[in-house]
Amino acid sequence: MPNAKLKNYLHLHVLVFIAGFTAILGELIAIGSTALVWYRMFIAGVLMYGYIKVVKLNINVSLKSKLQFFGAGIIIALHWITFFEAINQSNVSITLAMFSTGAFFASFIEPIIYKRKIIWFEIFFGILVIIGVFLITQSEINYLNGILLGLVSALCSALFAVINGKFIQQHSATTISFYEFISGVLFLSVFIIIFNDGFSVSFFELKTMDWIYLFILASVCTAYAFIGSVKVMKYVSPYTVMLTYNLEPIYGIAMAVLLFPDTELMSSQFYYGAFLILATVIADGFLKTKKPIKKRKILTNKPN
Repeated sequence: MPNAKLKNYLHLHVLVFIAGFTAILGELIAIGSTALVWYRMFIAGVLMYGYIKVVKLNINVSLKSKLQFFGAGIIIALHWITFFEAINQSNVSITLAMFSTGAFFASFIEPIIYKRKIIWFEIFFGILVIIGVFLITQSEINYLNGILLGLVSALCSALFAVINGKFIQQHSATTISFYEFISGVLFLSVFIIIFNDGFSVSFFELKTMDWIYLFILASVCTAYAFIGSVKVMKYVSPYTVMLTYNLEPIYGIAMAVLLFPDTELMSSQFYYGAFLILATVIADGFLKTKKPIKKRKILTNKPN
């Protein structure tokens, strides 16, 4: 059992590294954010359907649940669109720093969904996060559009994660993810038909490297990461999983600086602000492991 736990803890860090690599792929893929997310959700949905057939998982749910998943699928689609568009408008480092504020938003969304009081240290940490965002904004004002999009993406991410925390009490993570991916594809298809002149031939004419990056994004960074994060929870506690996933921006920013030094090296004030946000998020997670707020099952796979 100790060896199994260590193996799964290492696997968890691999999953977090993969999550951080998602932003790198967003920088590398040379198509619009809406098309990118459509491809990601479509390919991931197909792959997850194949997995469901192989393991013979029963995914029959009520119409009410399907409608709820549809709403959540729209939220995750909006999260991913704003996430990748934030990268286009700024860079990987800015986007991941803003994405770290998701825990701050969750601290205020959770009390509404789970009907509990806001804890004092959540308010204190929220103030620290705001200071961190202020430091980054002051030093990187040229990337204001990317900062705002990153904050919207983090808000959608927090909302999606908290809502899924309710869903996981009644359904498997694979079932939830499959319906959310499919609903996201349907929503984006309608959006593309109405606002983007439909699915023209050029929509499917991608460069070879874009196809390769998209497949890696949909298979490794989405389908595999969603399923893998659930499996590690058999040996690693949900709070440890959440706490470890807070390292995602650190891994992502480090990779971005190594791969794109010309565009990713930021001012010292940016790193002060990013460090303050990350330290606050980790401290918040640590305190909640010491004093769990409310027993509940949590869908820990990150929407990123």
